Amino acid sequence: MFIIIDGIDGSGKSTVLDTWGNTLESLGKKVFHLKKYWQEHKAHPTATELMDYDVIMSAEPTHAWIGKAIREEMIQDGNDYNMHDIASAYALDRLVLYKRLILPLRKAGKLIIQDRSVSTSLCYQPLASDNITMEEIAKIPGNAFALKHPPDHFVIANVSPEEAMKRLSLRTEKEDNAIFEKEQFLKKAQARFLDKTYQTYFKKHGTHIHLLDCNQKIAIMKETSITLLNHLLLL
Repeated sequence: MFIIIDGIDGSGKSTVLDTWGNTLESLGKKVFHLKKYWQEHKAHPTATELMDYDVIMSAEPTHAWIGKAIREEMIQDGNDYNMHDIASAYALDRLVLYKRLILPLRKAGKLIIQDRSVSTSLCYQPLASDNITMEEIAKIPGNAFALKHPPDHFVIANVSPEEAMKRLSLRTEKEDNAIFEKEQFLKKAQARFLDKTYQTYFKKHGTHIHLLDCNQKIAIMKETSITLLNHLLLL
């Protein structure tokens, strides 16, 4: 099964993903965290190296190769990259990730849970620039490839932009100074995630969409996320 969770910055995705990883490990599953590998090795593993694991926790952009350049250079506030450059970089990072890891691991029957994907590009990038549309984003080769291999489930971390901004303000250690973490932008992005036309990109490929209430207190949000995970795994 391939599950993608997405939502605006500050929505609680990281908390949900940590909760899911810990829950699966408590059930005796062998969980591999790609982010830890990327940060240590600055490269991707091969799919063969991960065959002994039951669950793969993934993320986009990656922290290796193209993804590293995106995080450390292209989306830094104040840097001069147009949205076409950024969109192409995200799509290429995605193409490498899917071909090298996601597709072989899905074929091998692994459970893959991923933080963000083409879902983020379709939401964020057209909102960040008037010079590129959602349709154009979808046609970039890496994005088109990902849409041809959609997730089984797409979980949207549903949170108010005000709550998201409150959480972002409390972060003391940030990996980047992302251009997308502005309140007005988050309001537009939240509306886009909930938009039926946007969701059609996934529904028409058979993806099931779930809204996870992330406005709740952390402890309750964790419990709600575990209930959803159990539901997905039993389907």
